[in-house]
Amino acid sequence: MQAAKSLKLKSNYMTTKRIAGSQAVILSLLEEGVEIIFGYPGGTIMPIYDALYDFDRHINHILTRHEQGAVHAADAYARVTGKAGVCFATSGPGAANLITGIANAMMDSVPLVCITGQVASPLLGTDAFQESDVVGISMPVTKWNYQITDSKEIPEVIAQAFYIAQSGRPGPVLIDITKDAQISELDFEYKKCRKIRSYIPETPVDPFKIKEAADLINTAKKPLLLFGQGVIIGNAEQELKDLIEKTGIPAAWTLLGLSALPSDHPLNVGMLGMHGNYGPNLLTNEADLIIAAGMRFDDRVTGKVSAYAKQAKIIHLEIDPAEINKIIKADIAVLGNVKKSLKMLIGNVNENKHDQWIQRFRDCDKIEHEKIIQKDLYPEKPGLTMGEAIRIVADETKHEAILVTDVGQHQMIAQRYFKFKTSKSNVTSGGLGTMGFGLPASMGAQLGAPNRTVVAVIGDGGFQMTIQELGTIAQNKLPVKILLLNNHFLGMVRQWQQLFFEKRYSFTELQNPDFITIAKGFGIPGHKVDVRDDLETGIKRMIAHEGPYLLEVTIEKEDNVFPMVPTGASVSDILLEP
Repeated sequence: MQAAKSLKLKSNYMTTKRIAGSQAVILSLLEEGVEIIFGYPGGTIMPIYDALYDFDRHINHILTRHEQGAVHAADAYARVTGKAGVCFATSGPGAANLITGIANAMMDSVPLVCITGQVASPLLGTDAFQESDVVGISMPVTKWNYQITDSKEIPEVIAQAFYIAQSGRPGPVLIDITKDAQISELDFEYKKCRKIRSYIPETPVDPFKIKEAADLINTAKKPLLLFGQGVIIGNAEQELKDLIEKTGIPAAWTLLGLSALPSDHPLNVGMLGMHGNYGPNLLTNEADLIIAAGMRFDDRVTGKVSAYAKQAKIIHLEIDPAEINKIIKADIAVLGNVKKSLKMLIGNVNENKHDQWIQRFRDCDKIEHEKIIQKDLYPEKPGLTMGEAIRIVADETKHEAILVTDVGQHQMIAQRYFKFKTSKSNVTSGGLGTMGFGLPASMGAQLGAPNRTVVAVIGDGGFQMTIQELGTIAQNKLPVKILLLNNHFLGMVRQWQQLFFEKRYSFTELQNPDFITIAKGFGIPGHKVDVRDDLETGIKRMIAHEGPYLLEVTIEKEDNVFPMVPTGASVSDILLEP
């Protein structure tokens, strides 16, 4: 087999020289503009890693400490760059360890290309060492997957994988490559995929539907626009802003839609959902028109579906036909790319204002501020709160940082109070709610946006699920700022046990290690804050430090997140206090 380094590559890495399948994998990735791969080597993917050895000047491989860390990092990289994230893993346990992260990306519509090694073709189905049917395992949580047993298929399949992952509604794909396909040779030629028969990534926007939607918008008295991650994926932030400014319509965001519209925009009325803001939840059931842009009416947004916005007409702007009428029936469904749909709407709607309607949201803001926000951000009690820590970090980073969160109470508090100026600044696990996401995701976010400050806000439970990735952060000198909010509990579960299970705290209290000592063992400095007088100084020190840094903040054990829409309740039944 000829070594890859002896190939005389053209500027676009095209070659017709006969090469090994493993080399074809790397050349195909270079053709797709891949700059970073996250992965963990093993026996069946070793030929690909051997080929990668000769391309270290062209591709930066990040050796994570666990395959789950690799896929979460690739996920976050994709979210902040808009490009497909790429990860490698070996067969068997390596491939199986990707599944949680792949499912996470599938739920949140994140483009990933996951490449796994597999045992040689003659051993398939024999329960060979480290064999697992990763194609079968991953089928429910991938947009597409494929097993390559012939090296000649490698260029075409990889080209299709990137096209499928990044087109239409994005999602993860998986390519499983047998070891013999990696070793055998082929005449390499790469052609980017532009079209696949029977695969229609997006439907052309129907101008008649646009006109019908515009007519409803023009006559509505209490319209409310709900925007989700589809706006960010579709690069439709400007169109969203232009539409609401022309029509005067208040806009509320889902967890993943956060940062698509600046937090201080006068028509931004806050977060929807279980722990969202009082106004947009309460007033959903007063609106006469709901315009849903790039969001899927998740159950955390709708609450009790039978009581959701029954008085309102529904316009749904959505790229995926499967989401139309799945949860909430649309009066007008506008299929297609949300950027195109919003742009066409702008040309068909009238200039308008809804001052009295917007004032209703501001009145709700005052109630929420008095009952909750003031106490969260400027507490009078001695114990530290999550809210005040988030407020100080946001202020110290001038609301320009990328926020990466794990899952739990700290996630909800951070989304509520961090505030943003620019899009693609919020990285979190939405649909799957994956604890352990935060730390590895911060690595991918930092590598995807090396010139921006990345702040990872993590709870003590989620931190311990992927704590080994501190080693990856240290080895690659990634200047991630880690804010660990430690309440010695699985906080969100504990809150539910407190409110709905008579404080029967069943297996949610944690005996935690010395996190600062662990971080120092990896070569990452840090310190712990227990009292309010040290909090601001500690946060400033963390932000100012040039490399990675861990700041552990001890918060009150029963620091709860409100408002809250109880499970099974209507969004208008939102609670401001226990």
